[in-house]
Amino acid sequence: MDNLLKALIFDVDGTLAETERDGHRVAFNRAFAEAGLDWYWSDSFYGELLSVAGGKERIRFYIEQYHPKLGNNLDELILELHRAKTNYYYQLLSKGEIRLRLGVKRLIEEAYYQGIRLAIATTSALPNALALLEKNLDPSLFEVIAAGDIVPQKKPDPDIYHYVLQQLQLDPKTCLVFEDSAHGLQAATQAGLTTVVTVNNYTINQDFSTASLVINHLGEPEQPFEILKGEIKDKQYVDLALANELLK
Repeated sequence: MDNLLKALIFDVDGTLAETERDGHRVAFNRAFAEAGLDWYWSDSFYGELLSVAGGKERIRFYIEQYHPKLGNNLDELILELHRAKTNYYYQLLSKGEIRLRLGVKRLIEEAYYQGIRLAIATTSALPNALALLEKNLDPSLFEVIAAGDIVPQKKPDPDIYHYVLQQLQLDPKTCLVFEDSAHGLQAATQAGLTTVVTVNNYTINQDFSTASLVINHLGEPEQPFEILKGEIKDKQYVDLALANELLK
């Protein structure tokens, strides 16, 4: 069997780990409390706020929608809240409170030791992405770490994936992407990339019609994945054999 697979490309937030629910959301709430604000973003409410891309943009949207009396000159407040939130997020990471999703570490290490190239394609800030990798993996496993504002347009624009493909100098037909959201899937699809979606509670009802496979997680031998979309037989977890099969 020919091996088409040359690289695996991973999104970060929601894909490698539940960083939104267990990390960013918690950090936002701690920043609000530190500032003496009685704001609290619940699990479900934060899912709604995720329609606004970017942490500072999310705070501004929330204030404009729910606390408009705070006024128009909000730049300093937003900046201070976001800075505090970032500090709390790093604290959560350093304490190991944000862990990788099921199957992620196994698949990444299998790929690395089998000579499959690895890359990151995320719109989250580079320090955030590196902090997660440094705590749970080894950043040097990844040949390319594309994050933050490295490209002009964020997902769902395909810029980030075009950049990664350019850095790897690979044909998109030889790469498999892992995403968790419709915006991420759209970006990858527009770049001509085959995509596996591992849904989470925030994204499970989004449109994943262009994905090759939609599952609840990557699975482990003793903890099989649940297939939400795709025709996969006799497989309980994502490994390199399945990854290669998805490219055919």
